[in-house]
Amino acid sequence: MLHLESTYSSLPAILYRPAKVLPVSAPRFVAVNQNLAKEIGLKPDWLLRVETLSLLSGSMESSAIAMAYAGHQFGHFVPSLGDGRAYLLGEIVGPDGVRRDLHLKGAGRTAYSRGGDGRATLKAMLREYIVSEAMAGLRIPTTRSLAVVATGEDVPRERLEPGAVLTRVARSHVRVGTFQYLAARGEDAAMAALIDYEVARNFPGAPEGPQRFLWFLTQVITRQAKLIAQWMCVGFIHGVMNTDNMSVCGETIDYGPCAFMDAFHPQKVFSSIDEYGRYAWDKQPTIALWNLTRLAEALLALFDVDRSVAIAQAEAELRKFLPAFETAFEAGMMRKFGQAAAQDGDGEFIAATLMAMTDGQADFTNFFVAISEKKNLRSFFNTEEVCAAWLRKWQAHVPAPDFALMNSVNPKFIARNHRVEQALEAAREGDLSLVEKLVYILAQPFAAHEGATDYANPPLADEVVHATFCGT
Repeated sequence: MLHLESTYSSLPAILYRPAKVLPVSAPRFVAVNQNLAKEIGLKPDWLLRVETLSLLSGSMESSAIAMAYAGHQFGHFVPSLGDGRAYLLGEIVGPDGVRRDLHLKGAGRTAYSRGGDGRATLKAMLREYIVSEAMAGLRIPTTRSLAVVATGEDVPRERLEPGAVLTRVARSHVRVGTFQYLAARGEDAAMAALIDYEVARNFPGAPEGPQRFLWFLTQVITRQAKLIAQWMCVGFIHGVMNTDNMSVCGETIDYGPCAFMDAFHPQKVFSSIDEYGRYAWDKQPTIALWNLTRLAEALLALFDVDRSVAIAQAEAELRKFLPAFETAFEAGMMRKFGQAAAQDGDGEFIAATLMAMTDGQADFTNFFVAISEKKNLRSFFNTEEVCAAWLRKWQAHVPAPDFALMNSVNPKFIARNHRVEQALEAAREGDLSLVEKLVYILAQPFAAHEGATDYANPPLADEVVHATFCGT
């Protein structure tokens, strides 16, 4: 049987509670990620074993723990959240020396469920499986999905839905909200212990002494700036960037009402509950900074005994976020246009291009595929004149585009919302073939998959998905 460690449980007990095993009636695998299993050092037959099915359905006795955290949800602080429908099974160390969590989502009630049933729907768990694997294929830091197990039990939501448990793999499940939880309780010693734990595990090169706490904040800021830039360069909208959904190690986590844009619009929102556009595509950098400011507030007591000094130190670090984001975003976008090194005027060129794409309702992904493959661009702009004017700007700003570079960074395939929904509805009826085909294509989004044109096409008018749901 798999040997799981549990170093997180060596931290102060305020950070977690034991999780009870809640067996399900008829577990069966509906998705297994053999590529990920190999990457993290699991034997090829491990996902085929009966005891593995029992473990990953939450039906086997274990020393699992539910993790505590708080969070700002749509700007409103909730001091006690935690793993309400999930728990940490334990950790494994892969062949690459990286320690990773195995985390069950949808495994039942915990001490933090707050009246919820602790379960998850098959549709929501397969959605996370598909989109997280799409992100991995795009080479964007992300939690991964090892398996989805159907429970054989229905879950009441707007209608009865088949239930499922997802096995999530992550370098860490520590969130901004984890530190907020401790700060709200005045647990400075526990907070220092948590930082030391996270630094030892995921942030090599930390200085000795008290300065390591401010250094930790700086590292988190740097990673988040790069991550948000990567999201935006592929048209990804997380949908619910609450502080409890921001992993401090810099991985994308908690795929709920997320989506990739088809027709480009900077204020695009998909989440069914984001009525005011708080988490729109173009708001993601400012929301990330807002979240990081909440992290800095939580850590202030560790920076300096003089609060005014601590605030000044935190503010100095936070001011680095937007310049770091802008540098990463502009560099990422210019690579999509075939330019490897930054030059004056990049920002203005990108802004003008995005404005023209908005006016023309250009498909975000296919526009960049078209310029990479030297296709006719007329359909992406309002008029022939606008198209010709943009081409002149591109040729003037990037006179010798690197097409090999462009093809390496401009994906031909993304997890298009209508294809994801079609696959999920088919899975709900017992047909998993569309999920399997979609995941296969998205694992290699830069490749030219023969016969997969439909997966690259934007939706028809009656296929457009206007809102997505978290499934809780």
